[in-house]
Amino acid sequence: METPEQIRDRLLARFPGAEITVVTNPGTAAQHSLLLGAAHAAAIAQFLRDDATLKLDQCSNVTGIDWPEKEIIESTKTTVPDPAGGAPKVVETKTKRLQPGYLEVVYHLYSIALRHGPVILRLRTGNRTDQVTVPSLTPVWRACEFQEREAYDLYGIKFEGHPDLRRILMWDEFKDYPMRKDYVEPDDYEWEPTPHGAVLAKAKTHYPSPAAQPPDEPSVASAKEGAKP
Repeated sequence: METPEQIRDRLLARFPGAEITVVTNPGTAAQHSLLLGAAHAAAIAQFLRDDATLKLDQCSNVTGIDWPEKEIIESTKTTVPDPAGGAPKVVETKTKRLQPGYLEVVYHLYSIALRHGPVILRLRTGNRTDQVTVPSLTPVWRACEFQEREAYDLYGIKFEGHPDLRRILMWDEFKDYPMRKDYVEPDDYEWEPTPHGAVLAKAKTHYPSPAAQPPDEPSVASAKEGAKP
Protein backbone atom coordinates (compact mmCIF):
# COMPACT_ATOMS: atom_id res chain seq x y z
CA MET A 1 0.00 0.00 0.00
CA GLU A 2 1.12 3.57 -0.61
CA THR A 3 2.61 5.60 2.23
CA PRO A 4 0.71 8.60 3.64
CA GLU A 5 3.18 10.87 1.86
CA GLN A 6 2.52 9.18 -1.48
CA ILE A 7 -1.23 9.38 -0.96
CA ARG A 8 -0.91 13.07 -0.04
CA ASP A 9 1.06 13.82 -3.19
CA ARG A 10 -1.48 12.07 -5.38
CA LEU A 11 -4.33 13.88 -3.69
CA LEU A 12 -2.66 17.26 -4.13
CA ALA A 13 -2.19 16.49 -7.82
CA ARG A 14 -5.88 15.54 -8.10
CA PHE A 15 -7.18 18.41 -5.90
CA PRO A 16 -4.99 21.50 -6.40
CA GLY A 17 -5.35 23.92 -3.53
CA ALA A 18 -6.58 21.31 -1.06
CA GLU A 19 -5.26 21.45 2.51
CA ILE A 20 -3.60 18.08 3.21
CA THR A 21 -0.99 17.56 5.92
CA VAL A 22 0.73 14.38 7.06
CA VAL A 23 0.45 14.09 10.87
CA THR A 24 3.18 11.79 12.14
CA ASN A 25 2.65 9.36 14.99
CA PRO A 26 5.78 8.94 17.12
CA GLY A 27 4.41 5.78 18.77
CA THR A 28 5.51 2.23 18.09
CA ALA A 29 2.66 1.62 15.66
CA ALA A 30 3.73 4.68 13.63
CA GLN A 31 0.25 4.99 12.11
CA HIS A 32 0.61 8.38 10.45
CA SER A 33 -2.51 10.19 9.30
CA LEU A 34 -3.73 12.76 6.79
CA LEU A 35 -5.23 16.00 8.11
CA LEU A 36 -7.75 17.34 5.60
CA GLY A 37 -9.18 20.80 5.18
CA ALA A 38 -12.97 20.96 5.24
CA ALA A 39 -13.36 22.37 1.73
CA HIS A 40 -12.16 19.24 -0.08
CA ALA A 41 -12.73 16.56 2.58
CA ALA A 42 -15.87 14.99 1.05
CA ALA A 43 -14.41 14.91 -2.48
CA ILE A 44 -11.16 13.44 -1.19
CA ALA A 45 -13.07 10.77 0.73
CA GLN A 46 -14.94 9.73 -2.40
CA PHE A 47 -11.66 9.60 -4.35
CA LEU A 48 -10.07 7.36 -1.70
CA ARG A 49 -13.04 5.01 -1.88
CA ASP A 50 -13.16 4.81 -5.69
CA ASP A 51 -9.47 4.98 -6.60
CA ALA A 52 -8.35 1.72 -8.22
CA THR A 53 -5.06 1.64 -6.26
CA LEU A 54 -6.57 2.24 -2.85
CA LYS A 55 -10.25 1.12 -2.95
CA LEU A 56 -10.80 2.16 0.67
CA ASP A 57 -14.30 0.73 0.80
CA GLN A 58 -14.70 0.39 4.57
CA CYS A 59 -14.64 2.89 7.42
CA SER A 60 -14.15 0.79 10.53
CA ASN A 61 -13.94 3.48 13.18
CA VAL A 62 -14.81 7.15 13.78
CA THR A 63 -13.36 8.75 16.91
CA GLY A 64 -13.84 12.17 18.46
CA ILE A 65 -11.05 13.98 20.32
CA ASP A 66 -11.16 17.12 22.46
CA TRP A 67 -8.05 19.32 22.43
CA PRO A 68 -8.53 22.18 24.94
CA GLU A 69 -6.40 25.27 24.63
CA LYS A 70 -2.99 24.95 26.27
CA GLU A 71 0.09 26.98 26.97
CA ILE A 72 3.10 26.13 24.83
CA ILE A 73 6.62 27.00 26.01
CA GLU A 74 9.15 27.35 23.21
CA SER A 75 12.86 27.88 23.70
CA THR A 76 15.40 29.38 21.34
CA LYS A 77 19.17 29.47 21.76
CA THR A 78 21.37 32.29 20.50
CA THR A 79 25.11 32.77 20.66
CA VAL A 80 26.20 36.02 22.29
CA PRO A 81 29.83 37.21 22.09
CA ASP A 82 31.64 37.78 25.36
CA PRO A 83 32.47 41.52 25.79
CA ALA A 84 35.62 40.55 27.66
CA GLY A 85 36.89 38.61 24.68
CA GLY A 86 36.25 35.19 26.08
CA ALA A 87 34.34 32.33 24.53
CA PRO A 88 30.88 33.18 23.19
CA LYS A 89 27.98 32.36 25.47
CA VAL A 90 24.83 30.48 24.53
CA VAL A 91 21.74 32.21 25.85
CA GLU A 92 18.44 30.35 25.98
CA THR A 93 15.24 32.37 25.68
CA LYS A 94 11.85 30.91 26.53
CA THR A 95 8.60 32.28 25.18
CA LYS A 96 5.03 31.32 25.96
CA ARG A 97 2.10 31.18 23.57
CA LEU A 98 -1.47 30.01 23.91
CA GLN A 99 -2.49 27.28 21.47
CA PRO A 100 -6.24 27.56 20.77
CA GLY A 101 -8.38 24.52 21.42
CA TYR A 102 -10.27 22.53 18.80
CA LEU A 103 -12.21 19.30 18.29
CA GLU A 104 -11.05 16.55 15.98
CA VAL A 105 -12.58 13.56 14.19
CA VAL A 106 -10.41 10.57 13.22
CA TYR A 107 -11.48 8.02 10.57
CA HIS A 108 -9.82 4.62 10.08
CA LEU A 109 -10.21 3.32 6.52
CA TYR A 110 -9.54 -0.13 5.08
CA SER A 111 -9.87 -1.86 1.76
CA ILE A 112 -11.78 -5.12 1.93
CA ALA A 113 -11.30 -5.62 -1.80
CA LEU A 114 -7.51 -5.21 -1.71
CA ARG A 115 -6.96 -6.27 1.92
CA HIS A 116 -4.90 -3.35 3.09
CA GLY A 117 -5.08 -0.44 5.51
CA PRO A 118 -5.52 1.47 7.60
CA VAL A 119 -5.43 4.90 6.03
CA ILE A 120 -6.25 7.43 8.74
CA LEU A 121 -8.00 10.74 8.09
CA ARG A 122 -8.37 13.69 10.45
CA LEU A 123 -10.83 16.61 10.35
CA ARG A 124 -10.54 19.56 12.74
CA THR A 125 -12.97 22.24 13.84
CA GLY A 126 -12.11 25.92 14.02
CA ASN A 127 -12.47 26.00 17.81
CA ARG A 128 -14.47 24.43 20.64
CA THR A 129 -17.29 26.99 20.82
CA ASP A 130 -18.94 28.44 17.71
CA GLN A 131 -16.90 26.82 14.91
CA VAL A 132 -17.51 23.14 15.52
CA THR A 133 -18.73 21.99 12.09
CA VAL A 134 -16.96 19.53 9.77
CA PRO A 135 -18.28 17.79 6.65
CA SER A 136 -19.96 14.43 7.18
CA LEU A 137 -18.38 11.43 5.48
CA THR A 138 -21.52 9.31 5.89
CA PRO A 139 -22.53 9.90 2.23
CA VAL A 140 -19.26 8.16 1.27
CA TRP A 141 -19.11 5.43 3.94
CA ARG A 142 -22.48 4.50 5.43
CA ALA A 143 -20.71 2.97 8.43
CA CYS A 144 -19.93 6.51 9.62
CA GLU A 145 -23.58 7.32 10.33
CA PHE A 146 -23.98 6.11 13.93
CA GLN A 147 -20.36 6.87 14.83
CA GLU A 148 -20.62 10.50 13.69
CA ARG A 149 -23.82 10.76 15.72
CA GLU A 150 -21.87 9.53 18.73
CA ALA A 151 -19.17 12.18 18.19
CA TYR A 152 -21.91 14.80 17.90
CA ASP A 153 -23.62 13.55 21.06
CA LEU A 154 -20.52 13.28 23.26
CA TYR A 155 -18.25 16.03 21.88
CA GLY A 156 -20.63 18.51 20.21
CA ILE A 157 -19.08 18.13 16.75
CA LYS A 158 -21.61 19.02 14.05
CA PHE A 159 -21.44 17.07 10.78
CA GLU A 160 -22.68 19.04 7.81
CA GLY A 161 -24.50 16.78 5.35
CA HIS A 162 -25.24 14.01 7.85
CA PRO A 163 -28.63 12.43 7.02
CA ASP A 164 -29.87 12.10 10.62
CA LEU A 165 -27.75 14.10 13.07
CA ARG A 166 -29.27 13.71 16.54
CA ARG A 167 -28.25 12.33 19.91
CA ILE A 168 -27.68 8.60 20.07
CA LEU A 169 -26.62 7.88 23.70
CA MET A 170 -27.86 10.80 25.79
CA TRP A 171 -31.51 11.84 26.00
CA ASP A 172 -32.74 14.77 23.93
CA GLU A 173 -33.01 17.19 26.86
CA PHE A 174 -29.45 16.51 28.04
CA LYS A 175 -27.17 19.55 27.98
CA ASP A 176 -23.42 19.71 27.35
CA TYR A 177 -21.07 17.03 26.01
CA PRO A 178 -19.85 14.34 28.45
CA MET A 179 -16.58 13.42 26.68
CA ARG A 180 -15.15 16.93 26.64
CA LYS A 181 -12.24 17.32 29.01
CA ASP A 182 -13.78 20.26 30.85
CA TYR A 183 -17.15 18.57 31.35
CA VAL A 184 -18.43 18.72 34.94
CA GLU A 185 -20.91 16.04 35.91
CA PRO A 186 -23.99 17.47 37.67
CA ASP A 187 -24.55 16.67 41.34
CA ASP A 188 -27.97 15.27 40.62
CA TYR A 189 -30.09 14.47 37.61
CA GLU A 190 -33.74 14.88 36.80
CA TRP A 191 -34.75 11.90 38.92
CA GLU A 192 -32.79 13.03 42.02
CA PRO A 193 -34.43 16.20 43.38
CA THR A 194 -31.82 16.64 46.15
CA PRO A 195 -28.27 15.28 46.45
CA HIS A 196 -27.84 12.46 48.97
CA GLY A 197 -25.40 9.70 49.82
CA ALA A 198 -22.36 9.58 47.53
CA VAL A 199 -23.86 12.33 45.39
CA LEU A 200 -24.05 14.65 48.41
CA ALA A 201 -20.42 13.93 49.34
CA LYS A 202 -19.34 14.77 45.81
CA ALA A 203 -21.37 17.96 45.80
CA LYS A 204 -19.71 19.25 48.96
CA THR A 205 -16.23 19.11 47.38
CA HIS A 206 -16.87 21.94 44.92
CA TYR A 207 -19.42 24.28 46.51
CA PRO A 208 -17.79 27.72 46.92
CA SER A 209 -18.46 28.20 50.64
CA PRO A 210 -19.96 26.33 53.61
CA ALA A 211 -22.99 28.63 53.53
CA ALA A 212 -23.70 27.64 49.93
CA GLN A 213 -23.33 23.91 50.50
CA PRO A 214 -26.37 21.65 50.42
CA PRO A 215 -27.68 20.63 53.85
CA ASP A 216 -26.57 17.35 55.35
CA GLU A 217 -28.88 14.40 55.20
CA PRO A 218 -31.00 13.99 58.33
CA SER A 219 -29.88 11.18 60.58
CA VAL A 220 -32.04 8.12 61.12
CA ALA A 221 -32.73 9.20 64.72
CA SER A 222 -33.80 12.66 63.60
CA ALA A 223 -36.06 11.18 60.98
CA LYS A 224 -37.71 8.95 63.55
CA GLU A 225 -38.03 11.85 65.98
CA GLY A 226 -39.71 13.93 63.30
CA ALA A 227 -42.13 11.10 62.59
CA LYS A 228 -43.50 11.09 66.18
CA PRO A 229 -46.94 12.70 66.66
